[in-house]
Amino acid sequence: MTRRQEHEAIDRPWSDIDLTPDERADLVVEAMSEDEKFAWISGPIAIPIPGHAPLPDEALGSAAYYPAIERLGIPAIQQSDASLGVTNPGGIRSGAEATALPSSLLLGATFDVDTARATGALVGRQARAQGFAVQLAGGANLVREATGGRNFEYVSEDPLLTGKITGASVAGIQEQGVVSTVKHFTANGQETGRVLADSRIAEAAHRESDLLAFQIAIEDGQPGSVMPGYNLINGYWASENAHLINDILKGEWGYRGWVMSDWGATHSSEKAALAGLDVQSGADFDPEVYFAGPLREAVLEGRVPQSRIDDMVRRQLRELFRVGVLDNPPVPGGVLDIAGDNAFAQAAAERGLVLLKNDGDLLPAATGLSRVLVVGRHADTGVLAGGGSSAVTPAGTTSEPSGIDRTWADRVIHPSSPLEAIRAEAHATHVDFIDGTDTTRTLEAAARADLVVVFAEEWRAEGYDMQGVSLPDGQGDLIEAIAAVNPRTVVVIESGGAVSTPWARSVPAVIAAFYPGIGGAQAIAGVIFGRVNPSGHLPVTFPKSIDQLPRPEQLDPAATTSNPNQDIVGDIVEIDYDIEGSDVGYRWFAREGHYPDFPFGWGLSYTTFAFSGLTVTAHGPDLRVSGYLSNTGDRAGATVAQIYVARVNSDTADYVHRLAGFARVDLEPGETQPVDVVFEPRILASWNDTEGGFHLSGGNYEIRVGTHSLDEDGPTQRIELTAAPVPAAPSRH
Repeated sequence: MTRRQEHEAIDRPWSDIDLTPDERADLVVEAMSEDEKFAWISGPIAIPIPGHAPLPDEALGSAAYYPAIERLGIPAIQQSDASLGVTNPGGIRSGAEATALPSSLLLGATFDVDTARATGALVGRQARAQGFAVQLAGGANLVREATGGRNFEYVSEDPLLTGKITGASVAGIQEQGVVSTVKHFTANGQETGRVLADSRIAEAAHRESDLLAFQIAIEDGQPGSVMPGYNLINGYWASENAHLINDILKGEWGYRGWVMSDWGATHSSEKAALAGLDVQSGADFDPEVYFAGPLREAVLEGRVPQSRIDDMVRRQLRELFRVGVLDNPPVPGGVLDIAGDNAFAQAAAERGLVLLKNDGDLLPAATGLSRVLVVGRHADTGVLAGGGSSAVTPAGTTSEPSGIDRTWADRVIHPSSPLEAIRAEAHATHVDFIDGTDTTRTLEAAARADLVVVFAEEWRAEGYDMQGVSLPDGQGDLIEAIAAVNPRTVVVIESGGAVSTPWARSVPAVIAAFYPGIGGAQAIAGVIFGRVNPSGHLPVTFPKSIDQLPRPEQLDPAATTSNPNQDIVGDIVEIDYDIEGSDVGYRWFAREGHYPDFPFGWGLSYTTFAFSGLTVTAHGPDLRVSGYLSNTGDRAGATVAQIYVARVNSDTADYVHRLAGFARVDLEPGETQPVDVVFEPRILASWNDTEGGFHLSGGNYEIRVGTHSLDEDGPTQRIELTAAPVPAAPSRH
């Protein structure tokens, strides 16, 4: 043993890797001073802001910096956003590079946990290489509001799909030695007045929807941290909601990581600390640094026990030990394979693009045409990205004012040119571009083309919800006019969420690309010209109109504060989520008898598939579905076996069919593969408030294998189940 190792063994017993993370964390906390502890439970944002304190020299420039404790050998902890890649706000880190992944909705459209885990690993590698120990990733909110400004950061409207994809992504990040979060806990459905929105929802409905999505994500991903949102839930701010944090998250679920506030979302010292909040993030955005002087005073006066402060720090240290941050701290300047990672981001986008319509098999389009016309405001330069703290800005990214008076107001365009990608794939004599702002010129050019590709844009951002679900700026009218002069028109929708598509009746081919990331244009062109066989399925329902939504009436975003992170202006507004309860998204549509433009799970392919041999077996509340998926067409492709379940009584469903399991399978032409899916039992069950758990009702259950949520033509089988409690999932954290 070297002299240094002997010194560490004596003075730093927590360096013993044979100890458990809990034991090591306890030893560090015991050795820490009170000043050192408090330095880790609140902190400002780590980017320069006029009027705010200057950054420490060691801060990289990011979401947060917590100082090193050098005498204890504890490194500084630097945190970065977000799920879609490593951000560089304002370009503060000169020369920093990062891959812009497809939006989380496009990741959800893959229905592929392996792709989710791999994209998470990509983010983790890049975060670690740039010196970050914590990545503020893992958006697990359900898409309750089709108009939500941050929907592109979330996975889907379904709790199972959201939980599985988010959990896999978080696990991928943490496998690289970087802590990940899940956020925004919970029922954070809108951006309009987000610090004023009180999400009202009954306990059972909450447990069966939003909370279940987080529960699955936490079980699968074991994130080191959980971040509450800006909103209130049932009258209590998310960051000081003791029922959600102490009772459910830390108590019932046995969560042992730390709970950090969102930036500027802390509202008290004593109340928040006793409710379970462990860290006041972005404390300089709050009216007061609640977890500094005020909390120390509360401890001195006995209103908050010292053990609570120790627990706040212990939880952080435990996770940093568990994930490997403290034994192998991230160091800036690591080697990045940007080209390779960008290529993988493109491949992920290719697996998620959704072919919504393909009348007359217009696609894949023939190559070698005489003239192809590309239409769209930014289709010559790049693809759209969502605005806000998650916006990744790789080299070549451009931005422009959005015209919205909000924080995160610039519209970001990733440097992936649809025009150039189509030129590379089409091998056409002429590939022309027109931005579409001059209708007369656009229609004249469209009439002369052999193929028209229209890129429709719908931009969203943190702090800003959409008004309605239609394409903005008259794009729908332009699409119909183009289709009238050229029936060989393809529309590609770049959107932050679901949009209504009344114009689609006039267009033979439509692709949903959401925000496709750094390789998005190449992925889109690959689908249009057949290099890629589309295999994505909608993670959200595309409604016919806003009138089909649970809350069609919207607040005007202009009525809220221009900086929702800092100032609370106006009265708290109750948002009634009990209208739909646990029937979020496609379940609401089915319950109310609304037929959408395109249902959840919808997605076409250039080949055909068949499911056969449906077999359902049950052991108590555990159901297993098996069968065979076959590619009955003439080219390789992938499909998703979507398995829906409903409890039925005399042919009347007690609840609408809901996704209880899924499996994505890649198949060569003529190939058949077995499919074996174990149901998530909590999807079949209902939450029992009295007994405090999920319970399966006895009776007949109908299992349906479909290609989307409304598919009634797939194999169906009924099985009788006995009433039983659903055992709580064991804590693996």
